[in-house]
Amino acid sequence: MNAPVIRIRNLSTRFGTVWIHRHLDLEVARGEHVALVGGSGSGKTTLLRQMIGLLTPTEGEIRLFGEPLFGGGVARERALRQRLGVLFQHGALFSAFNVFDNIAFPLRELKLLDEALIHDLVMLKLEMVELLPRHALLMPAELSGGMVKRVALARALALEPELLLLDEPTAGLDPDRSDSFVRLIRTLGNELGLTVLFVTHDLDTLASLASRVAVLAEQRILAYGSIDEIMRLDHPFIRNFFLSERSQRALAHGH
Repeated sequence: MNAPVIRIRNLSTRFGTVWIHRHLDLEVARGEHVALVGGSGSGKTTLLRQMIGLLTPTEGEIRLFGEPLFGGGVARERALRQRLGVLFQHGALFSAFNVFDNIAFPLRELKLLDEALIHDLVMLKLEMVELLPRHALLMPAELSGGMVKRVALARALALEPELLLLDEPTAGLDPDRSDSFVRLIRTLGNELGLTVLFVTHDLDTLASLASRVAVLAEQRILAYGSIDEIMRLDHPFIRNFFLSERSQRALAHGH
């Protein structure tokens, strides 16, 4: 039996005297595309940062690929983190590096590859995200919002990860660019056999990308299932999020 790609058990997070999460559980199976949704301040991004290893939970355990994320030494933690790619909300590109050097950064950090191979890999990743070789020489300030996201996605995929974590992948994009970026993520996810977990408040993104939805409310994963299963639950957040007129339009369009 394959271990879940993500397994979170009894996770609690406290900032000062405020509990953000209490006894939160979540499992994500290999190949799933899971949307994490919740109200503002519900702790979605905090949970994502914990999965990346940037924040340590107050209590509980996170396992990736069956192994504990924290503990066991720096080398083991680093090896585990190389198996995941991350797309931050606004791309988080290095402003002083051109597109090529941004994508090459994680490859160079490995210190295992020569520059000729890095060059070929960067060009391959650019092609995967539907950018042209000439875009490699542009600086982040010269890119449109949609191109920033694609470069950030190429960098997230640089180390051939098995798990892709995305924070609001379509934030700041107009509807057309948003649709094409979601299509790209879905296509690459399927082609590369990726497990994808993404935070979103955008129903169009959710409807066209998610195989399952995890609802973060009341400090825990309140509900976890297909969109249809979630929509049948009677809860104020779920009613507001999924059952407004605009939501219904988005879901009808995406299904």
